[in-house]
Amino acid sequence: MNILDKIIESKKQEINHQKKVVSEVQLKSYPWFKRNCNSLKDALAKSGSTGIIAEFKQKSPSKGEINFGVKVEAVTRDYAEAGAAGLSVLTDYEYFGGTLANLLKAREVNTDIPILRKDFMIDPWQVAEAKAYGADVILLIAACLEKKQAEQLAKKAKSMGMEVLMEVHNAEELNKLNEFVDMVGVNNRNLKTFKVDVETSVKLAELIPDRYIKISESGISNATTIRYLKENGFRGFLIGETFMKSKNPGEACKKLISELE
Repeated sequence: MNILDKIIESKKQEINHQKKVVSEVQLKSYPWFKRNCNSLKDALAKSGSTGIIAEFKQKSPSKGEINFGVKVEAVTRDYAEAGAAGLSVLTDYEYFGGTLANLLKAREVNTDIPILRKDFMIDPWQVAEAKAYGADVILLIAACLEKKQAEQLAKKAKSMGMEVLMEVHNAEELNKLNEFVDMVGVNNRNLKTFKVDVETSVKLAELIPDRYIKISESGISNATTIRYLKENGFRGFLIGETFMKSKNPGEACKKLISELE
């Protein structure tokens, strides 16, 4: 059993418990559920966009603890002020140290910027939960979903006014794309070996249909890499660890964006 399998097994247990605590009907009564979502797709496609999706991530299975010395409100506000096109907030606790409280706090101080809920989405209930806690976009990881399951989750998100980012790691996973997906993210990290290679994005770029906004994820740490990825059709660049490992993630984001100008 690889790390992804372990995470999904843990996630199933977590969801089964949470569904008994809060029903989908209750989630739909939450204040943030009623809001109109911000569009990450539009933010990335807009002329002059930095394309940066700045992530708040305090821990990971491959790196362990990254940074627990900062607050989500301050970091995400700094990201937005630095010029990030969107934000990403981890909500998986066991493996990434994330919480739904962090998502909510990020939303409360950043009302106008699109926010991606970064988690392992395997149940329609989680989609409603994401909307209730202020997310504009959900992440669907192709590696842990069947084709029909991915379509079901994406369709539900769209019905709630949210956008969908599907993450792939190889060409085979592109077969799980569907009409409800808005953006395709290529994760440059091999989930089995944890090896990171930006060429993964470049190799898959020409195989991704043009109707999807292309986003590169993992292993992006400098302006040169971002320019290279732009030349290969990418409009979005999800960056977490590069920023979060510094004492001031917002300042690190601002510095990278200035190097792009």
